[in-house]
Amino acid sequence: MIKYYDRKKKTYYKENVAGGNILNFMYSNPVAKTFIPKIASRKFLSKLYGMGCDSKFSKKYIHPFIDRFNINIDEYEKNIDEYSSFNDFFYRKLSKHSRNICKDDESFISPCDGKLLAIEKIDENSSFTVKGFKYTLNELLQNEELSKNYSNGTCLIFRLCPTDYHRFHFVDSGTCSKSTFIKGKYYSVNPVALENISKVFSENKREYSILKSDNFDDVIYIEVGATFVGSIIQTYSSSSKINRGDEKGYFKFGGSTVIIILKENILKLDEDICYQSNLGVETSVYMGEKIGVRI
Repeated sequence: MIKYYDRKKKTYYKENVAGGNILNFMYSNPVAKTFIPKIASRKFLSKLYGMGCDSKFSKKYIHPFIDRFNINIDEYEKNIDEYSSFNDFFYRKLSKHSRNICKDDESFISPCDGKLLAIEKIDENSSFTVKGFKYTLNELLQNEELSKNYSNGTCLIFRLCPTDYHRFHFVDSGTCSKSTFIKGKYYSVNPVALENISKVFSENKREYSILKSDNFDDVIYIEVGATFVGSIIQTYSSSSKINRGDEKGYFKFGGSTVIIILKENILKLDEDICYQSNLGVETSVYMGEKIGVRI
C-alpha cells in the first residue's frame, strides 16, 4: 500500500497505482525480481513502449485510463477526442485557469503535480535516506564541485505517478542553464520498486540544470527517467528570461521524478510537509502551490 497525505483535506489516502499488480510482481516476487526489472530497465524496451504510445492505435487506451483513475479532463486544454495518441494525452497541457500559481516572491512553489518528500540538511558526501535507501549528492550529480555548494541544503523529491499531469515548471523567475545528461537505467520510481531496488535515483537516466533564480539563489533541477518513460523533453530556452510558472519540460509515458536541490539557509518548508516527510510520508502537491518561504 502507498499512503500519502492530502494537505488540503488533512487526511491520508491510499494511492491507486497504475500497473500496481505488475509492479508488485516485477519487484517483489522472489523469482521475477531477479531478472524482470533488469530487462524492463533497458533503454530499448522503454523506447519500444514509447513508440507504441505514440501510435494512433494507442488512442483506444485513453478512455479506459481516464475512467479507471477518475481523471478530471476538464482541467486540460483539449477534449478527449482531440488527442492523437496515448502519449499525446499523457503529456497533456493544463487549461489556463486549472492551477493557481502563487506569485509572491517570498513563496516557494511546487514545480509540478505529484507526491513530495522533503529532506533537509543534506550533505554532498554524507548519505541521506529515501524510502529506506541511501544516496549522496555526488551520486546524483556526479559532480563533486557542484555538490559541495549545496552542503546542508534542502532536497525536494517530487514523484509523478502515471495518472498525474506530466509537465514540470519553473519555481521562480531567472535564467536556466542547459541540461547536463547522465546515462543510466530505466527502473520504476514507484515506491514498490524503491523498496526492492537500491539507489534508483542514482542509477536511472537523468539530467540536471541550474536555475539562476531571482529569489532563491541557484536551484538545481534533476529530472529522472523511469520504466517506460520514452523521453525527458525540455521545452525551455537557456538563452531566455524565465518567469515563475513557465513550463520547463515534460515526460513521455511512465512514472517519473523531479528532484530540486537548494542551498543552505534559502528555504523554510511549510510545517505540514516537514512533519509528514519526517514520518517518511509523501504529501500530495500541485503545480504552482506554495510549499515554503524564503529565509
